[in-house]
Amino acid sequence: MDHFTLRDGELHAEDVPLAEIAAAVGTPVYVYSRATLERHARVFKAALAGLPRAHVAFAVKANPNLAVLKVMAREGLGADVVSGGELARALAAGIPASDVVFSGVGKTGAELVQGLECNLGQFNIESEEEGLELAALAAARGQRAACALRVNPDVDARTHAKISTGKAENKFGVPLDRAAAIYARLAALPGLEMRGLAVHIGSQLSELEPFEIAFAKLGALIAELRAGGQSVTHADLGGGLGVPYKAGDVFPTPEAYGAMVARATRGWDCTLMFEPGRVICGNAGVLLTRVIRVKRGGNGLPFVVVDAAMNDLARPAMYGAWHDFDAVAPTGMRMRANVVGPICETGDTFAMDREIDALEAGDLAVFRSAGAYGATMASSYNSRGFVAEVMVDGPRFAVVAERILPATITAAERVPDWLD
Repeated sequence: MDHFTLRDGELHAEDVPLAEIAAAVGTPVYVYSRATLERHARVFKAALAGLPRAHVAFAVKANPNLAVLKVMAREGLGADVVSGGELARALAAGIPASDVVFSGVGKTGAELVQGLECNLGQFNIESEEEGLELAALAAARGQRAACALRVNPDVDARTHAKISTGKAENKFGVPLDRAAAIYARLAALPGLEMRGLAVHIGSQLSELEPFEIAFAKLGALIAELRAGGQSVTHADLGGGLGVPYKAGDVFPTPEAYGAMVARATRGWDCTLMFEPGRVICGNAGVLLTRVIRVKRGGNGLPFVVVDAAMNDLARPAMYGAWHDFDAVAPTGMRMRANVVGPICETGDTFAMDREIDALEAGDLAVFRSAGAYGATMASSYNSRGFVAEVMVDGPRFAVVAERILPATITAAERVPDWLD
């Protein structure tokens, strides 16, 4: 559930009318519900309560806003980061370095040092080459870096190709058939404390079976490593549990996921680590937008042109993703229309031939389930600037990311003397 509901015919975020936010902050603007973030974090943690040892690290890439991360920190979640910038954000939000997991296939030497300097909890090594570099850096500093080796299990997550990460042709992790030998070689290095394995097969999974297949392969590898004399105390099972974007869609619940994990990992005797992102923040945010105009279309359907665009919410253009689109003050009337943004690209399209609330120029509307992979993927394409972000807490709200105007971006650019 979320906390975006109709009251007296007007859509509210918790106790705040969205029209009030639009009047104060302008549009487009992302609006997050603190209550929804907290509820989803607690539900996910409760679903894992039956496991002997569990560590939950929020996937910062899903929503790196400092206020969102502060909520995660207060709920006792660690952080899964994939860049030095995300690491700095997690620490700034008050998440202890010991609760941070550094994932990502392309960590630079500077980022590895950054992680060593703050004594973060675990590096998820993506290749033997990365492990060798980290070992040398750690040894030179007199440290031993706690690490897990990410394995590519060659499992089809049955999700969009661009967010599938566990197939053989994907860039992530080491091949399963070479993992045991790589693990043993890395474990012999003085700068590393090899303590486990990691796996993550993709994002927005709608079924539990791919998880089970991947976890079965990971369990067999754990047994092989231990039989060879290696220590394995941690298993990072990644994230990827999907959320419904379309009204009526049904996805596995965190409770069902937790029960599956308990069954699949029985007898492992490991600390199990998780990296949820979308499942916590996806439905905790909306993108609030205003209709610029409604124009007649050539296919017989009107184009509802809104002031949000693909530079603000990239998922529909990038993945063909669906977001429910609702009027803030619905009249009960409906229309079939194409919903588009103002960017000079045909790809700047949110919906085609969709039944929506009837809208006119000036009306407010929302793209729902926009709390994950929304503002974090924004750009300044067409020199439009960056969208603002707001968090609601009961009857109050605050701007948690200022709108970055085009003039501010231009002011950061420089023309060399030889062009003056």
